Amino acid sequence: MHTTPSSRLDAMMALLSPAARQGTGPLATLMRAGGLHCVFQPLADLREGSVYAHEALIRGPEGTPLHSPDTLLDLARRERILQDFELLCVFTALQQWGQHDAPGRLFVNISADALVHGVALVGADKLGETVRSFGMSARMLVLEITEHERVSDMPLLRQAIKAVHACGARMALDDFGDGRSSLRLWSEVKPDFVKIDKYFIREISDHPENLQMLQAIKGIADVFGTTLIAEGIETRDDLRALRDLDIPYGQGWLLGRPAPAPRDAVDGPAMEVMQDRRVAVLPHLGQTARPGILRSLLVVQAPTAAPATSNDAVAAMFHERTDLHALAVVDGTRPVALINRQQFMNHYATLYFREVHGRKPCLAFANQAPRVVELDCDVDQLVGILTSQDQRYLSDGYIVTDNGRYLGLGTGDQLVRAVTETRIEAARHANPLTFLPGNIPISLHMQRLLDHQTEFVACYADLNNFKPFNDHYGYWRGDQMIRLVARLATAHCDARRDFVGHVGGDDFMLIFQSNNWLQRCKNIVDEFAREALTLFDDAARQAGGIQAEDRHGVPRFFPCTTLAIGAVRITPGRYRHAEEVANLAAAAKREAKQSSSGVVLHGGGADSVLGGLTASRALQDALAA
Repeated sequence: MHTTPSSRLDAMMALLSPAARQGTGPLATLMRAGGLHCVFQPLADLREGSVYAHEALIRGPEGTPLHSPDTLLDLARRERILQDFELLCVFTALQQWGQHDAPGRLFVNISADALVHGVALVGADKLGETVRSFGMSARMLVLEITEHERVSDMPLLRQAIKAVHACGARMALDDFGDGRSSLRLWSEVKPDFVKIDKYFIREISDHPENLQMLQAIKGIADVFGTTLIAEGIETRDDLRALRDLDIPYGQGWLLGRPAPAPRDAVDGPAMEVMQDRRVAVLPHLGQTARPGILRSLLVVQAPTAAPATSNDAVAAMFHERTDLHALAVVDGTRPVALINRQQFMNHYATLYFREVHGRKPCLAFANQAPRVVELDCDVDQLVGILTSQDQRYLSDGYIVTDNGRYLGLGTGDQLVRAVTETRIEAARHANPLTFLPGNIPISLHMQRLLDHQTEFVACYADLNNFKPFNDHYGYWRGDQMIRLVARLATAHCDARRDFVGHVGGDDFMLIFQSNNWLQRCKNIVDEFAREALTLFDDAARQAGGIQAEDRHGVPRFFPCTTLAIGAVRITPGRYRHAEEVANLAAAAKREAKQSSSGVVLHGGGADSVLGGLTASRALQDALAA
């Protein structure tokens, strides 16, 4: 029997509460009159650039206050028909989507409680049949749970979700990370899709902390086998970053705004980004202090003394444990003092000490202000011990506690080693002088370019005659010169296309996707030749250099410092590993330094020198000016 949209609406309304069927409020009246309609916003495949699905968004009559979804929801709460309104929204979305006969999945919003109620109304065994009656396949429907905080009965929700999956439909969680969502709900619902809240997406190319959160969410999705969708994509830079982070699907105004009918393709600007194979330069987040650093160190399990323990008893413990550098004095589980072995035994060996002090409490010869460090401390707290004016901490070591309770002892040697290793590791992530990305981010970025089959130019920049300058003027001015290279490199590179890294010392890596990379390098070399002269004194500027010892200790003349850049062009598919590119760039740097040219393209032939302008020529021009 053929049913009209009007008769289907009447049948749907008959299932709802008396408040919806008989209410006199503006929303109840609108619902009965069939005044709701849907607009459809596309979800795009960020790898292929195609439209993957649409989300149905409910609207009231255009040109009225009821057109806004926020107004509709507010009225639904005030008229106490929120569940009825949600179910009618699902009904409207399915009915109108079926009329369009469009390909792809349809995402429909519903709260957890409304889902439970809706499955009960229709019947779990008839859910698939009901969806198919609208002219669409149940497997193309995705029910998107919203209002995460309103889950009244988790067992009933699990049963409803089981029915949804049984009929072939899929589940999604909306706005994950907005403060209302929880990992527990993710674990309970086991959604097929999770939409990442737009807070983490907007301007992700400028916020390294959001990038780190997104990478963490990706890790969780891998554990649960969940497909991620990024919401709120509004800029080209954010789209490029999300694509390169391998977020599979996205939604936002850049891809397509809500419209009355489904669409076949995403908007032009978004398609341009997805077809452009250049890789995003992701924001750099330096290696932060590692909490829990002591967990990786050996904590000395040592006996303890009580405040009332005698000096004779302490001496006996030191005689028994010859490996102990110190002994903690603990009141219950709380450490209160530390006894240094060498200092104590020196006192104990003096004439009449045992007779006068042997039976007295040991606190008189203890450091009652010891350094106490929690097991979960970060490296900066350990650095505080090394830089303290009270150097007893290096000989005494420190007391390790777990939640305020005595755990053991740490030695000064361990402390120095831990801080040194951590600082070295941090420098590999971010150079402490320039704060530019270090070796690890450089390698990761190059590997991403190789994996994405992207053409790029890797440039290795190094200073000519830097060591004599550094020896002659001192490390402070040497640091100024290194920071000058960093400033000029970042100023002349496109932050969205080009990557600037600091390998260490006076060595830098510039990784270009900009087509005009050669001109950018020329500008860096020229400006460095001019600005570096201000770091020399007048006599050196007039002479064109300085007298200094070479690496063999022989005094000779060194021209003013210039910058050499060796470049290598990387074509897609030729190399697989970042290490190969780094080795080629290093070889190009050696060619540049040997030829005294501003920029040399490795294997570039006759035009390999930057426009015929050498570093020495640039320096001559600067001196003449």
